[in-house]
Amino acid sequence: MEKGKLSIQCAHASVESVLKSDKNIVEEWHNEGMKKIALKVEDKRELIKFKKMAEDVGLVTALITDAGLTVFKKPTVTCMAVGPDDDEKVDKITKGLKLL
Repeated sequence: MEKGKLSIQCAHASVESVLKSDKNIVEEWHNEGMKKIALKVEDKRELIKFKKMAEDVGLVTALITDAGLTVFKKPTVTCMAVGPDDDEKVDKITKGLKLL
């Protein structure tokens, strides 16, 4: 994905995840500076694995599927957001991933 498209997909995921999150958690996250970290996975299978792991411990996730109208020729899973939530809770799931 080009940088611009990637940025937009990440923004979609971030916004969706915040909208699905508990208002108290969002307020705390907002007051602490709205930390966001972009990490990478190998493929869709690994992304889905991390989605399940996050949800299994009660984390909010937002999986984004691009409609396939511009860059992609068909609907395509592009990214996922986790949280916002407690750093330690998120880190337990994402600790092995590398920065994008």
